[in-house]
Parts: sequence; structure tokens; C-alpha cells
Amino acid sequence: MKYTSKNLLVASLGLAFAALSPAQAAEKHLTVLFALPDLAFPFFVHMADQAKDEANKIGDIDLIVADGQRSSPKETADVEAGITKGVSGIMISPNDVDALAAGIQEAVDAKIPVVTIDRRVNKVPGILGHVGADNVKGGEAQGQLIEKLFPDGATVMNLQGQSGASPAIDRNKGLHNVLDQAKDKYKFIFEDTAGFDRSKGLAMTESALAGMPKPPDVIVAANDDMALGALEALKARNLLGKVKLIGFDALPEALGQIKAGNMTATIEQLPGGQVRGALQVLVAFLREGKKPDQQVTLLTPIAITSENLDKAERLNEVK
Repeated sequence: MKYTSKNLLVASLGLAFAALSPAQAAEKHLTVLFALPDLAFPFFVHMADQAKDEANKIGDIDLIVADGQRSSPKETADVEAGITKGVSGIMISPNDVDALAAGIQEAVDAKIPVVTIDRRVNKVPGILGHVGADNVKGGEAQGQLIEKLFPDGATVMNLQGQSGASPAIDRNKGLHNVLDQAKDKYKFIFEDTAGFDRSKGLAMTESALAGMPKPPDVIVAANDDMALGALEALKARNLLGKVKLIGFDALPEALGQIKAGNMTATIEQLPGGQVRGALQVLVAFLREGKKPDQQVTLLTPIAITSENLDKAERLNEVK
């Protein structure tokens, strides 16, 4: 499923923004900073590519993509550099919502409109808008899939995301919202943060499996990178296909592993839809003075399995 500025699923997703007309697009030259947590993550590279494409379609926008390198001080410095440069507006996915609050507040105080993406910053008043996925519902989708796969109960290993990152907090909350309703059936036998990192996901899974008398029924991860690390650990122990594996983000590599039967599922959170919508919100305000109809717009994630791979945003990138 491909999203463009003209078919961003406005109706079906209930979004509070729509594509800009050619006349609106040509009104004012803009310089927009897009600050990302870490371009070492394929998920954020995809976001950057989608932002560049949308900026080209809207027209007359200089997009500055900044790599936070998984460092809150670095991403804060990127925001401060944008303020000094006098950018027209800022889109940001914060590395840590608390650590980036001061830098974002500085931008707001400088009268630079800010739209957050994916990771919401609640501590800063005056942010123009937020466009993201409902990560709690995404975690709930993981839990609901586990219930469907194991109606009689299951043992669960949970690889949590980066501490302090709102998606990690919300996805974990959603997962527990579902499975904690039947604690006697669904037992978390291991939970720890692997920081959204593949190598940590691999190492943590190897260590956890080595200490277990028998493997869990399912491994659930807060992103696909950790899930793909866990996949390597399962492969080394000849457990592929024997332990269900559920990721989050619908990366092309994960989609390929689902297609091959090595992963059970991932969660599609429509990153292209998030970025394009956020840029449209920002441009509508900068060129028309129009604020979004609702300050927070959340897309509802869906579970992707072998049965509905065609619903994945990045299926065309699967090799």
C-alpha cells in the first residue's frame, strides 16, 4: 500500500489533514528541519526518504535532515542549530521525550512551529501538532495476536524498547493491557530492554534462552530490529518456527522473514503516513496560518502476518 500526498487515506484513517493544493504549495519558500533520533535505524531512514519525497511534491521546500545519532544532546544541538539558522519550522521525532523537552521549548519560544512525529512530548506547551501511531494500540495488537495464536495460554519473552522513549513505554503498556487480563494464562517469563537495538536483541535472547529450562512459546519485541536479533538467536538453537516471533515497525527485512515463514508477525504503524501528514500540517500553518483540526493525530497500527502482507506500507521493498 503506497501513500502519497494525494491519497494519504484521509477518509479511512480519519486524519485531520489533507493534501495541499498547487496554489498553496507555491505561496512561500520554506526551510524545514527534520530531526531524527538515529539514521542507523532503517525505520528512520524510511521516514527521512518519505519526508524528502513529500517536500518535493509540495514544492519550494528546503528540507534539512539531521541525524541525532541516538544521542539526546546531539539531537538537542540539531534543534538549536535550526533555531540559529532561522528555519521556518521543525519536525522532530525525539530520541528521548524528556531530554528533548528543553530544546523543543526553546524552538517554541523562538516562535518556530514544531510538529512532533512518532514520539510525543507532553511537557512542552505550544507545540503545533503531533502525528504518530497509537503505540498503545500497536502493543495491544501484539497481545491480541498472542491470544489468537495461543487461546489456552502461553509463556512470553518480552524485548522492550529504549528506556524513556514514548513508543517503547506505550507499546509495552498495550501488550500488558491485553495479556495482564489473564495473568494465569499468559506468563511473562522474561522482560528487559534491548534498546531497540538488533545486536542487543540477539545477545539478550541468547542469554535468556540459555537460562531457561525450555524456550518460551512466543518472543515479542518492541521493534523489528530486536526481533531480527532474536531471530538469529532462535536460528542458532534450531528454534525457528518453533517459537513464535512478533516484531513491530514492518521493516522490509521483517516482512521478508514473515514471507519466508521465519517470523510470525510485525506491526505496521504507517511511518510514511505519519511523516507526510506532519509535513502537510506544518506547511498549512506556515503558508496559510491554519492550525490542525486536532492537535494530536494518531494512526491505528495493524498486525501484519503472512495472511495480509499486502497491507504493509513497504512490501514493495522486500527483496
